[in-house]
Amino acid sequence: MSLNRHSGLVLGAFALGLNLTCADAQAGQLKVGDAFPDLAKFQFEGKLPGDLKGKLVLVDFWASWCGPCKASFPAMEELQQKYGAKGLVILAVNLDDKQSEMEDFLKKHPVTFPVVRDAAKKLVAAACIASMPTSFLLDGEGKVRAVHNGFHGEGTKKQYVSEIEGLLKTTVAQAKP
Repeated sequence: MSLNRHSGLVLGAFALGLNLTCADAQAGQLKVGDAFPDLAKFQFEGKLPGDLKGKLVLVDFWASWCGPCKASFPAMEELQQKYGAKGLVILAVNLDDKQSEMEDFLKKHPVTFPVVRDAAKKLVAAACIASMPTSFLLDGEGKVRAVHNGFHGEGTKKQYVSEIEGLLKTTVAQAKP
């Protein structure tokens, strides 16, 4: 069996497993306009960032074995550096079975944004994650404003920039009296 075919089978089995763990199979994955689950209600390995109210939050689900996840990390770090001071918080949610796998990945691909591990896969189930990576861009009220399934290089990065800049303009405009 070729490596590509084997990887596809593994990813397919993983995605199937994730679909079976969705908190509400009828609802499916979160969509634009949905409220994102309250992160404080989940037990993660690692520390969540402080108060997220009023901030744009990019929640990115990833795993060390995921090739597109590896490719997305430099782009996420660029976004954090460019927009962090303007109110963007990137939160990477790891899905590896072993903490050591996550730690090994982060040694090779260090980032400045917070990373937590959803060892029990409870948030994965609540958000109904079916592919890797999957990310949700949340507005200051915790509503989903964009969903990205997969990472497709510069095209995805440009979409992130456009969405983030648009939401930052809206947030600044709403904050003015």
